[in-house]
Amino acid sequence: MTNDVPCCIELLTIIAGRKSKNALLDALTEAGGRLINLVYGKGSVKSSYLRDMFGLVPEENKVVITCLLPEEKSDAILDMLVRKFNFDKPNTGIAFTTPVERLSY
Repeated sequence: MTNDVPCCIELLTIIAGRKSKNALLDALTEAGGRLINLVYGKGSVKSSYLRDMFGLVPEENKVVITCLLPEEKSDAILDMLVRKFNFDKPNTGIAFTTPVERLSY
C-alpha cells in the first residue's frame, strides 16, 4: 500500500469580525465548504481616545471559521472573499488555506 495520493483537500481558515459571521457561513456553504467549524474570539487591538471619537476602532469581537474544501475551489473562494467581503482592505478579515495530506477519523 502506497501513500502517493496527491493532496486534494485544503483547510480554509478565516478570521473576521462577528458582524459578518452569517454572511460568511452562507457563502462558504454555497461555495462547497464542508465540516465548517466556528469559534468566537476577541481581538487584541487597543484603541486610542482620538480613534474612538472618530469611530475608527476595529471590531474587537472576532470569529474564526475553518472548513475543508477541494483544492480546485480554494482560489475561487479566496477571490470571492476579496470581492464580496473586501478582504483586501484593512480591518476586514484574513483568510488562508493549508493543504491536508491525510485525514484520520
